[in-house]
Amino acid sequence: MLESHSLQHIARRQFLGRSSLGIGTAALASLLGGAARGGGQPHFPARARRVIWLTQAGAPSQLELFDYKPHLKERFNEELPDSVRQGQRLTGMTAKQARLPVAPSAYDFRPCGESGIWLSELLPHTARIADRMCLIRSLYTEAINHDPAMTLLQTGHQIAGRPSLGAWLSYGLGTENENLPAYVVMISRPSGPTNAQPLHERMWGAGFLPSRHQGVRFSPGKDPVLFLSNPPGITAERRRAMIDDLVALNRLKEEDYQDPETQARIDQYELAYRMQSAVPELADVSNEPKSVFEHYGPESQKPGTFAANCLLARRLAERGVRFIQLYHRGWDQHTNLPSGIKSQCYDVDQPTAALVEELDQRGLLEDTLVVWGGEFGRTVYSQGTLTATDYGRDHHPRCFAMWMAGAGVRPGTVIGESDDYSYSVVRDPVHIHDLNATVLHLLGIDHTRLTFRHQGRDYRLTDVHGELVTAALA
Repeated sequence: MLESHSLQHIARRQFLGRSSLGIGTAALASLLGGAARGGGQPHFPARARRVIWLTQAGAPSQLELFDYKPHLKERFNEELPDSVRQGQRLTGMTAKQARLPVAPSAYDFRPCGESGIWLSELLPHTARIADRMCLIRSLYTEAINHDPAMTLLQTGHQIAGRPSLGAWLSYGLGTENENLPAYVVMISRPSGPTNAQPLHERMWGAGFLPSRHQGVRFSPGKDPVLFLSNPPGITAERRRAMIDDLVALNRLKEEDYQDPETQARIDQYELAYRMQSAVPELADVSNEPKSVFEHYGPESQKPGTFAANCLLARRLAERGVRFIQLYHRGWDQHTNLPSGIKSQCYDVDQPTAALVEELDQRGLLEDTLVVWGGEFGRTVYSQGTLTATDYGRDHHPRCFAMWMAGAGVRPGTVIGESDDYSYSVVRDPVHIHDLNATVLHLLGIDHTRLTFRHQGRDYRLTDVHGELVTAALA
């Protein structure tokens, strides 16, 4: 009777919490041959140890940057042929336009490097690293609007709630520096007037993975991580004592509920304490020589700019951070594209090239993978009024471009081809799942085996899809 009475008084959440210990531990142990609490051995020898993902939020136009279509100048203001569009859907922003007039790029291209990759005149500094790049001109996605497209790029699914790529890597491979997060995010401010799409913290969230694997956002200024510094009157010894008391309280809760997330909370308190000494040293760039700032460009000494964040990305890579993600917003150019994209390229061109070159000079590029690109492309037809000097472009998921450089990537390579209007892929299509599968492969991970059991199902970043882009591999 006593045992039966006791069972009747166990709260439902206590039962679930205690039961989840075995389930959660089993799920963790199933990853990468039994690694638990994030961090295990790769499935095979890795080419890359870390990733720097330069995320151009808002969708840069492939027509202005990477997909050279000189013959379009002869088709200025012509109607986009139905045979090209093939009934593909349009967004609500252009679906009711009376016409879909072809808008050639206002900018010229030239072959760059020994590889002869054609790049826009808007990217004179990126041209210096052409022979290190693997340019993919045949990417495509299902999502036609920003939020689901960015969510798909980050998490492998258009609907929010799944872990981001950086969280998967933190979970699968852990960190190389226990004093810094495995996954760091920085958001830069565009220098010119832009239509900057909002970014939600779930983009770098852990989803259903343990929360310790979510990205940590670094902000510009003296305190890159909010609430990390001790408030006035609180010494390091006092902070240590407070954390010890919090850990003790959480240990009691863990014994009661057996919830694995309690351990994640303890780990986060401890990491925050260790970061108090590591982050200020990381963020202090005062000892960087003048030549470094000149290399990254005139904006590099302004905290919060893309140039300043690229410099910090190099410093994070040197310190063993696993996944470093820089967001640059403002690429959503539905109108005034020629002037808007020129401003955006001013922000990112020089620091991007400097980052790749400096990683190479310091011996870091051989095991660092750099990825550059947005969530989809732009239409060949003009949104709104087309003139000889001005036009806009709508969202376009069927064909866009990104590039990779560094560890394990075949340099000086172009993959894929679009049709004459950069509207559809005609050779070597690469889906977002294929891109993510290839990134994981370079890190020594078989994307079909990096899984986590959630609500009775084994989930993975690439869902049930994804093929390696073998042409991108050195």
